[in-house]
Amino acid sequence: MADTLTLFTSIGLSEQKAKETLKNESLSSSLKEAITQAQRVHGASGVDKAMGTLLYSMASRLKDTKRLAFLSESIAQRKICTELQLAAALDFVKSHPQDPINQKEFDEACGVGVVITPEQIEEAVEAVIKKHKDQLLKERYHFNMGLLMGEARSALKWADGKVIKNEVDMQVLHLLGPKTEADLEKKPKAQKAKVTENDVKVKKEEVAVNGDAVSGEGKSLMEQLRGEALKFHKPGENYTTEGYVVTPNTMNLLKKHLEFTGGQIRTRFPPEPNGILHIGHAKAINFNFGYAKANNGICFLRYDDTNPEKEEEKYFTAIKDMVEWLGYKPYAITHASDNFHQLYDLAVDLIRRGHAYVCHQKGEELKGHNVPQSPWRDRPIEESLVLFERMKKGLFAEGEATLRMKMVMEDGKMDPVAYRIKYTPHHRTGDEWCIYPTYDYTHCLCDSIEHISHSLCTKEFQARRSSYYWLCNALDLYCPVQWEYGRLNLTYTVVSKRKIIKLVETGVVRDWDDPRLFTLTALRRRGFPPEAINNFCARVGVTVSQTTTEPHLLEACVRDVLNETAPRAMAVLEPLKVTITNLPENFKTDVRVPDFPADEAKGSHTVPFTRTVFIEQSDFREVMEKGYKRLTPEQPVGLRHAGYVISVQKVIKDTQGKVVELEVTCCSSETAEKPKAFIHWVSEPLVCEVRLYERLFLHKHPEDPSEVPNGFLSDINSNSLQVISSALVDTSVKGAKVFDKFQFERVGYFSVDPDSTADKLIFNRTVTLKEDPGKI
Repeated sequence: MADTLTLFTSIGLSEQKAKETLKNESLSSSLKEAITQAQRVHGASGVDKAMGTLLYSMASRLKDTKRLAFLSESIAQRKICTELQLAAALDFVKSHPQDPINQKEFDEACGVGVVITPEQIEEAVEAVIKKHKDQLLKERYHFNMGLLMGEARSALKWADGKVIKNEVDMQVLHLLGPKTEADLEKKPKAQKAKVTENDVKVKKEEVAVNGDAVSGEGKSLMEQLRGEALKFHKPGENYTTEGYVVTPNTMNLLKKHLEFTGGQIRTRFPPEPNGILHIGHAKAINFNFGYAKANNGICFLRYDDTNPEKEEEKYFTAIKDMVEWLGYKPYAITHASDNFHQLYDLAVDLIRRGHAYVCHQKGEELKGHNVPQSPWRDRPIEESLVLFERMKKGLFAEGEATLRMKMVMEDGKMDPVAYRIKYTPHHRTGDEWCIYPTYDYTHCLCDSIEHISHSLCTKEFQARRSSYYWLCNALDLYCPVQWEYGRLNLTYTVVSKRKIIKLVETGVVRDWDDPRLFTLTALRRRGFPPEAINNFCARVGVTVSQTTTEPHLLEACVRDVLNETAPRAMAVLEPLKVTITNLPENFKTDVRVPDFPADEAKGSHTVPFTRTVFIEQSDFREVMEKGYKRLTPEQPVGLRHAGYVISVQKVIKDTQGKVVELEVTCCSSETAEKPKAFIHWVSEPLVCEVRLYERLFLHKHPEDPSEVPNGFLSDINSNSLQVISSALVDTSVKGAKVFDKFQFERVGYFSVDPDSTADKLIFNRTVTLKEDPGKI
């Protein structure tokens, strides 16, 4: 071990890197062999750091170790001298698996022996500078020199980048001369033209979250939410926002607000605790918590618990769990009900100011947009105060009286209800109240009480913005700014609470966390990592337009994360027994399998390999078909990681003619001709249950009557769940805990389900692997 450590440090690896490499047996063995090969050419002390770096990079990235000696020799003979050439060499051997390698083609593909003369570099750089000369003279050293480098390198693929840079620097200096004081100054940002308050006629989309003007593509959510990506007002400068109502007391209220908050950005995520959060809420969580986090602010989790009929404790817990699961910690957890007394007092004040009245119109009379004016709209203030007190004391029946605000909303709705009567105990206040405030009344006042600086909500609440501002100003309170962003919708699903309850009640799904749904609890159970959901929200971008997205875009984000985080294992869903007849009866060895084949330094595990293995039924065909690359009686196949190639000797069938077993012989993959394919297998496996999920609905828009005339319940995909009760999984998954994630090689990504027991693991398929159209 010490000798190997010394060997690794002798080629320039740091001691820490060398020790990490030693932990990976496969990489350690490959690197040792590569160094030994190079030392045969240069002697024990002839491998310098540059060559050592290339050898390490090659050993850690090479998939087919039979090419190790060839590439080591190419590096040792200084045919491969740069990372660029190494990348080309690795691509070449990967695309040319057959022996022998055509040396001439290899040399040509990797730039071996290509000599780029100083004159060629000079000419190429000269041509690039000539192309951009006018802009260079105009911008001088503020010009993007990387553009010159990039164009020169593309013209001279195998040239040394440092030499090109030196030539670029020299020719630029020759053209522009030494840097002046003006050149050393930072490039000024484009100045925005100053406009007067009357000139401010900016479109809402541009002010808020312009998906066109500010492209979120390629940027992380934090980058989008920080700085220039959002043109929000600064704390305390609410009055600069279009549509914000300024009263004689506004500036004084803003001053007090700033004194209270210290100029801190304050947001809130205000769900109703009457259902489970879904994928659309993930965007709201990321937006509210993310905007605060990106700007060193705080975000409240506030439960809008003003409807006691629909609220349950399990929803409160689940909402908090999902917020934290996505990686956010609320500054404080509050409830609208915390403010019931204050909200009542403010309602009394609203009546006293002449802005609210008690009305006796029935609920059905208030529906629609052309509601006749209430005959009680102009009743005396004192009368409304007495009647509102009687409402509070329970002297009216439900629906017999409401408190309404004297205002017209943006959508034309007149005099929205502020309080209604409900004789339902509240989960936090019990029987203390029988009148409860509505969303239109509560929302803006709770924002004001918590000194929210940016009230971020989805586009459908734009119609309530004027009432939001009106109510705060009518009561002479600090008024936050409401900003709207587009909802996030997915095809092939429903997220309505009412419809999910219907799916549960009719037995279509098991519960709110059924992995076929797109609630956050369902996605967690299916195995979606929270980082993937956050990345998906970032990819969708911060836009004001409503976004309807295909599920495969979310699944792509899931694959990106799981590819880096889910260790590999082997699982056979439809087993076919294979007996290797030329191995002894009691033969058993351990096979080392990398957890992450693309980065073997991240570790490995061992699985048993015996005389009996199991393969997928689909990996064998009795009759050879054109293009089929796996096992047939005429065609051998390799066993992944095992180092063996197997050939069929006998096909055993049951009385119905179904193939139930294969007898094969094996030989070492080092001596055998390279097979057309390598398949996965298991030996002495664990018996597990595997649940395979497909889309729950057949049509993109199951709620659209034009697509699904008979309603969403008629659109259920009867094949949305397939349960395989006796799948075989290798022993590396033994001891896995709930929500642990794996990639079953060649099958898909899977997560351990909460239904698992000590005796039997249950796996949910999270997503399939990326499809390879060339694989049959």
